[in-house]
Parts: sequence; C-alpha cells; structure tokens
Amino acid sequence: MPFDHRPPFTVPDSAIARRSALLGALGALLLPTFPAHAAQPVTAPDVWPHSSAVPGGVARLSLGPAAARPSARTEGDVPLMVIGDPIEWTVVVGIPLAAAVGNARIRVRADGGAERSLAYAIAPKRYSEQRLKVAPGTVDLSAADQARYERERDHQATVMATFSDALPADLKMAVPVPGRRSSSFGLRRIFNGQARNPHSGMDIAAGTGTPVRSPLPGRVIDTGDYFFNGGTVWLDHGRGLLTMYCHLSAIDVKVGDVLQTGDRLGAVGATGRVTGPHLHWGVMLNRAMVDPALFVTG
Repeated sequence: MPFDHRPPFTVPDSAIARRSALLGALGALLLPTFPAHAAQPVTAPDVWPHSSAVPGGVARLSLGPAAARPSARTEGDVPLMVIGDPIEWTVVVGIPLAAAVGNARIRVRADGGAERSLAYAIAPKRYSEQRLKVAPGTVDLSAADQARYERERDHQATVMATFSDALPADLKMAVPVPGRRSSSFGLRRIFNGQARNPHSGMDIAAGTGTPVRSPLPGRVIDTGDYFFNGGTVWLDHGRGLLTMYCHLSAIDVKVGDVLQTGDRLGAVGATGRVTGPHLHWGVMLNRAMVDPALFVTG
C-alpha cells in the first residue's frame, strides 16, 4: 500500500460528532474568548502525541475553527504540523531540549488573513544524568575524525530540514524493536568524565540482528554509516515528523523506499559510539529532537 499522501488529516465521524457536541455545549470554544496572542493547550486524551510542554517535549495548541487548514511556523521560521478539521485545528510543536523555560511563541496565519503570534508556556523538567565509558578515540577526536564528523553533521542537517506535504495518517507509533529501555530521552551524557549533549533519543536494548521495524508509514530519506551513530536510517513521516534509527548492524532499505508500519528497515547492532548492542531511536518534529515515549501507547 503506498504512503498516504491524502491532504486532509482524517478524523473518524464519531470523534467529530463527540467534538461537535462538546463545542456546542461549551459554545465559547467557537468564539474568540481568549486573547489573540495566546494559544490554548489541547488536552483531549484521544489526540496524539501526548502533550508535554517541556524542553524535549511536544505542545499541542488549539487554533480553533477555520474553513481551511491554517499555516503555522516557529519564530525561527520552521514550518509546523497542523492537524484536525474545520471544527478545530491543532498545531503540534516539537520543543528543543535547549529551549528556555517560560513563554515561547509561534506564528499562525488562517483563512488568508493576517499573521498572528500565539504564546504558550514551556515548563521546566529535570532529566537524569548518565556516566559512560567508551573508547577514548570517540570522545577526544583526531583531526581526521573531527573532519569526518563535521562533514556528516552538515549532511544530516540537510536531512533534518525535510518537510514534506504528506500528512501522517496517524501519530501513534509502534515501538520499532522489542526490548528494555536501557537509556531514556534527555539524559545528561558524560562520556569518560566529559559532559556532552543530552541524550536525544530512546535506547532499546536488544541482541545484534534483532529486526528493526518502521513505527509508522514513511519514506526513507537517508541511510549511512556515521562516526557516532554507526549504521543509520532516517524516515520521513510527513510535515516535519522524522524518525532516526542508529547503531544498526544491517540496513535493509535504500533512499526512496516507502515503508508501512511494521516493515523491516534494518537490524540492531553495536556500530558507532556504543557500549553494547542496542537501537537508538530518535523522533524529530519541526527539526527538534523530542521524546519518543510521547508517541507510543502506554
């Protein structure tokens, strides 16, 4: 079955009926009862991903009703995912781990009108610390390894800027490999006593060769063998939602392949900078690495 490129984000009739009834009962949600500069958080439990407006989290903000899908961008001009229907549109914002706590803003334009600024609050979150021992050459890089890393960093920056027109048919992800979560998102990483960037994904411990599967329909936009990440696959799920799979022992796809949920993309390995075989799974939304746990059930 081909990757779903339908322009609207489909919502079951029952969900629309429930929301219509709620909006009819509360009426005020259809009227401009909050300041034009402030966005209202969306808390409905049946909307994915889970809302957690913290550094490394995801904010879901109601844009209210509009005849056509509004457009939204970060203040840095990165396009944002807008889902829903004319009854209610919702913008889903990935919040960078480095984001400052306090008020943040996005820019919204609806129905061809003037652009407006919406504010939302980013709450603090304290992440744990993890100390790891790895090969010295993967912390204190040689000149050749540093040059390789910089080339790979620049290449992957172009991959991470991908924003396709296709809307995901679903935002609820299947975990790509069974296993124990050996390292959670956001951990402050200290390699051989030296502080490095916080952990930007979820590590799942599994044996070398364990199949890794796509958590959503998507298109392969990059594969490679990278200095830190080892064997790597990037998938584009649409509208700035990307996923990354690292340290693979095998890559079973090529750029341009279209995958469905559950299709195999590679196998768990111990390539790159690792202490043992596992999958590093990253989720990126509007160029911000966010917590994959927010996209899975349970």
